[in-house]
Amino acid sequence: MGGSVEPPADRCAPMMSTESDDDANRGGDSPSDAPEDRPARDVVIIFAVFFEGGLAPLSLFLGWLLSRNPLEHFAWNPLDAGLGVVAAMPLLALFIAMLRWPIGPLSRVRKFCDVEVAPLFSHRSWSELALISVAAGVGEEMLFRGVAQASLAGWLGTTWGLTLASLLFGLFHPISMTYMVLAAIMGFYLGALSISNGNLLTVMIAHAVYDLAALGYLVKFHTADPRP
Repeated sequence: MGGSVEPPADRCAPMMSTESDDDANRGGDSPSDAPEDRPARDVVIIFAVFFEGGLAPLSLFLGWLLSRNPLEHFAWNPLDAGLGVVAAMPLLALFIAMLRWPIGPLSRVRKFCDVEVAPLFSHRSWSELALISVAAGVGEEMLFRGVAQASLAGWLGTTWGLTLASLLFGLFHPISMTYMVLAAIMGFYLGALSISNGNLLTVMIAHAVYDLAALGYLVKFHTADPRP
């Protein structure tokens, strides 16, 4: 789940000093900054945390049905945790490159990030972004690598297990066809990392660190494309 937008309030601040009283009465702040919108965004954030985190107990339930413990290959190991951080860096580099130099259909993904994702998370603290990222990293990896890929690999072999689990991961992110393809590629990368490393901890951390770094870069450092 596959740039930096300055907080809208900051960007509007210098402009507001030159607006007329009539403009101020009409509301100089952007719609996304309206106080009445903030509770709605809070609900979305809470829903995201509970939804992503809820994938963990769902994974345990599905694992019980399939006789597949999603945490069978999980073990705490500082070296594997560090490897997870390192493994997130190529994903982050590709994300930043996509935002800076969007090509073809990638421009629509960038627009989605600028218009939908950045405003939703623009006023969130690092701790809130981290909570969402950890929930996604743990929940999604337990489901897709711990249950789906492991089960499919047991039935069909390692290659088919990796391929089909990656496709399922892409379908789990139905923002657009391009976004699903990018998510499937990310799923393949994480699945291959899981196979080569053998510790679910590594892919959980890689996923969570990537999500945190990508969200942080998008909402705190990236400048949105001004073109419609």
